[in-house]
Amino acid sequence: MSAETAPSALSSEDLARRIASVALDKKARDVVVLDMRDVVSYTDFLVIATGNTERQTQAIEDAVYQDLKHADEGGRIPQRVEGAAEGRWILMDYLDAVVHIFTPAAREYYRLETLWGEVPELEVEEAESA
Repeated sequence: MSAETAPSALSSEDLARRIASVALDKKARDVVVLDMRDVVSYTDFLVIATGNTERQTQAIEDAVYQDLKHADEGGRIPQRVEGAAEGRWILMDYLDAVVHIFTPAAREYYRLETLWGEVPELEVEEAESA
C-alpha cells in the first residue's frame, strides 16, 4: 500500500468532522454528518453538503480532496469519486466516511436525510479562521 492510500491516523468521526469543516470553509450550506455505525456496514459516517452551483460543488469536492490528501496525519485519498464532472451530485468514498455534495435541486430530489431520518446527527462547526 502506498503512502497516499494508507489509512490516516484520523478516527472515522474525526475524518467526518474534518470533511464537514472543509466543506463549511468553502461556504457549503446545510452540512449534515450522520452517524451510520449502528445502521450500515459499509461506512461509519455520511457527510451531506450543498453547494449553490455545480461550480461550487466541484470546488467543495476539490477542497476536501486536497485537504485530506495533504493532511499531516499521513494523507488520504478517496477510494472513488463519482459525479465530479457534472457537479450536481458528487460522491466521495473515504470508506469510513462517504461524502455527498449536492446542488440544491439534486439534494431536494434525493433527500438522503429523509431516507436516514432516524440516524443520529453530529454537531458540526465551521473551522476557526487563523
